[in-house]
This record gives sequence, structure tokens and C-alpha cells, in this order.
Amino acid sequence: MSHSSPHKTVSSPTGRLGAALSVVVNMIWLAQAWVIAHVLAALLSGDAVGVWGTSLSFFGLGVMRALLTYQAQVALSEAAERHIQNIRQEILDAETATDQASHFGGAGSIAALATEKLEALRPFLVRYTPARLRVMVVPLIILAITAWHSWAAAVVLLATGPLIPVFMALVGWAAKAASARQMIEIGSLNDLLADRLAALGDLTLVGAGPQVVDGFAKASDTLREKTMAVLRVAFLSSTVLELFSALGVAMIAVWVGFALLGEISWGTWGTPLDPFAGIYLLLLAPDFFQPLRDLAAAWHDKSAADAVQEDVISWRTERRREMLGHGAHAEAVMFQSLAMRDVEIDHRDRTLRFPDLDIWPGDSLAIIGPSGIGKTTLLRVLAGLEQPTCGAVQLNGTQLTDTNADSWRAALGWMPQTPRFLGRSLRHNIGFGAPLDADILRLTQVTPVISGLPSKDFTELGESGAGLSGGEARRVMLARALNRAPAVLLADEPTADLDADTANDIVEALLAYVASGGTLITTTHDPRLIERMRKLIRLESSL
Repeated sequence: MSHSSPHKTVSSPTGRLGAALSVVVNMIWLAQAWVIAHVLAALLSGDAVGVWGTSLSFFGLGVMRALLTYQAQVALSEAAERHIQNIRQEILDAETATDQASHFGGAGSIAALATEKLEALRPFLVRYTPARLRVMVVPLIILAITAWHSWAAAVVLLATGPLIPVFMALVGWAAKAASARQMIEIGSLNDLLADRLAALGDLTLVGAGPQVVDGFAKASDTLREKTMAVLRVAFLSSTVLELFSALGVAMIAVWVGFALLGEISWGTWGTPLDPFAGIYLLLLAPDFFQPLRDLAAAWHDKSAADAVQEDVISWRTERRREMLGHGAHAEAVMFQSLAMRDVEIDHRDRTLRFPDLDIWPGDSLAIIGPSGIGKTTLLRVLAGLEQPTCGAVQLNGTQLTDTNADSWRAALGWMPQTPRFLGRSLRHNIGFGAPLDADILRLTQVTPVISGLPSKDFTELGESGAGLSGGEARRVMLARALNRAPAVLLADEPTADLDADTANDIVEALLAYVASGGTLITTTHDPRLIERMRKLIRLESSL
């Protein structure tokens, strides 16, 4: 599937308004500086000063500046939040609508992109974007005002000001590379964490805990080193800009001081520098560099955002197949037949070829073959969760497409090989809000499981089914699959890793479902289940 254009912009009316207000805030300071220079010049000259008028002007401008600053931050924060949420929703929609794994990375990398990495865009949008607009406007206005009073002071600003962006660009190249390495390491660490959590039970059984801890320690140390490299570059850029801005302000201060003392008679347009002009120039000089300093301080934010944007572009430009259906609620289709003809599917680094088959109501089919041969993939193809590269799945004599996939899945029950739960009550994990069928609970032997829980069916379960044994978790998965009386049940290794008694209970429940008129399609290695199925297909390597 192809995502939206990788060159989508972040700009929004709210964001532009916030950036414009931040420029207005700086302009208000120019007016406040004029008031301060006027008062100090009058005091030095012994002229009368209107205390109330100047005080009200200064504080009124200050209040206006504070209000506009608040409004600017609110507008920028809202625009940043909206943009981040839009990308996050785009990732969620795309990942739930595809049947292929992403080449961008594993589940950990996708999760890191949608959470930690996207958050790196927030400071860029809130700080860097308005800072860039201020750099384009404020220094030019201050330069024009300075040149009006003194060409010498304007030359100083012209000589020192451009050096800051030049050195920022040089440092920025290193910052961008360091940020990119840090972002890659964040994704890798998340992938590592997701993989180890998925295999936590097996790792515990084989006693690989110390090795896993050592692996995490090395990975976290690598991430720490990458993060410190980014911070070193950020501190370097701050040092450079502070040096040049301090030199520029100091040179203007020296020139203004000697000019007011009468030691220097050049640098103005033919008239001596008066106290008002000298004080005003001194007040404006730091604010000529301030937007440049703000931009440099946010340069690290830009470097991090560039690295994230590259990841977003890489993810967006990836083409993957879309899952059949729209994920909408649909009425279950009346199941009459299911057939598969000449089906092949490109799966990871190989092509899987499946035999033709026909399934009728009341059938029970066992799909067997060595591990990794594609049994689970076949179940996903039959459910419309993965699309064949060629060939077709036919439902009731009609090809399975977007138009009938949702109603087909509404008629299915799915029992995964690995039990998965929501962080909700056991009742919600079985019925998802629908009433529970007491007969199904008895058939799957979940009733004694419920009676042994502290809050019965209202007991909260963790994502790993905390409080349930492996066999109990498998029974709950079967109860979930059968709770709404599906026409067809797809069971992936329903008896794997279970003790003999529990496995026998699961087999008997599956056979009781078939005896009641249900259709069962299961992958299995269990000979007890295989011998009691009416049909059998064996998957073999096509290499």
C-alpha cells in the first residue's frame, strides 16, 4: 500500500498565527526600549519626564506582550499537537490496514516512531518554526533602526550577525548525523525489547536471563553514547553563538561609550551621537542577536526533527498490500462453501504455494507440516487477513474481496496459537461487551476457571493473562472464539504446549463444536487431534 505524500507540510493556520504573534511580541519590545531610552536620555539631560504617562506606556506594552506571548504559545502548542496526532493516526490506520510486515523495522521500531520519535517534532514546531520567522523579520528591522542612527553600529551588526548562521550550519551537519544515529538506536532498542518480551517465557525456561540483561545493558550503553554525542554538539553550537553575540554587543557598547564621551566623532550621519540614540542602540543590540540565539538554541530540535522526518518519509514511501475489507461492523455471511485455487503468496523472503482445497459446512480439516512451512499464513489467507499474490480464495463461489471480507470475518472464530488479552476483565476478554454464553463456558471448561478467580469474571487480566495458567488461558481463547457461535472456527495449534489432560479437554471441546454443526479448520502437530479430523492436508516445502 502507498501512504500519503512524504512531502506533506506541518504548516497550519494556527501554527502560522502563533509564529506571527511571536514576531509581534519582539516588535513590542522595540517600543518598550524606545520608552526606556527616552526616559534615561531625559534624566541625563535634566529634562522633565512624564512619570505616569511613560510608566503606563511601558507597563501597558508589557501586559500586551505577555498576553500575546501566551496566545502564541497556545497556538503553537495546539498546532504541534494536531500535527503529531495526525501522523500518529496515519501510522495506526496504515498499520492496521496492511497484511505485510514493514521493512522499516519490527513492532518496536513502529511503536518508537509513533511515540518517542514523533514527540521530537514538538519542540521543533513550538520553538524552531517561530524562531526561524523571527530571524527573517526582527534582525532586519533592528538593523534598519540602527543604521538610521549610526552606520558604524550597523556595520558591526552586519559583520558579526551572519557568522552565527554560518557556524550553526557547520555544527548542524554534525548534529543531524548524530540525531539520526540516536533515532536509529532508539528504534533498535525498542525492537530488542519487543522481541525479548515476546520470548520471555522461553528465555526464562532455558535460563537465558543473565545473557538478556547483558544484551540490554550493552544496547542501553550504546544509546547513551549516541545521546551524549547529540548533547555535545548542542553545547558546542550554544558556545559558538554566545561568543559571537557577546562580541557584537561588546563592540557596539564600546563604540557608543566613546562616542558619548566625545572621544569618537565618526560613525554617525554627520551629527554627534545623542544620549537617546546611544541608549536605544545599546538596548536594541542584544535583541538583534536574540532571534539568532533562539534559532541556534532550537537547532538541535531541527536536527532531531529532520531525523524523525526522514523516518516518516521512509515509512510513508513503503508499499505494502492492503488487508481485505474495511474493518467495519458487518452482518455475518451465511457460510456455504470455502475454496482455494492456485494460491501463492510472497511471504517475507520466499514464495509460499498452497494446495487447492474445498471446505463445506460441518467439515473438520487439519493442516499439518513442519514448523515454519506456512500453516499460520494459510489460516490468515483463508480469513482474508493476507492477500494471495496470485490465485484466489472463493467464499460461497465468489472471490473473497473487499466487498465481502468484513462479513466473512464476522462469521469466523479465531483461536490464536499464543493467547493474547486486553487489560480488561475476563468477561470483556471473552465477549468484548457481548453477553457470555453459559453453554460455551461449560463446553470450554471456563466455568471452573472463573469460579477460582478472586473477582470471578470481573477479574482484571493483564496483556499476558496474569492470574491464568497456560491451559486456562487457552480455554479462555477458545471460549472467546466460540462465544458468538461462529460458522467457521480457525484454530492455530490449539493444543500446543499443553499437558495431556488439558490438550484432551481442548480437543473434546473442538469436536463438540463440529458435532453441533460448526466447521473447524486447524493447524496442528497433535496426533490425537489429527486422527479425529475428517480431512487432512499436508504442507510441504516448494523449494
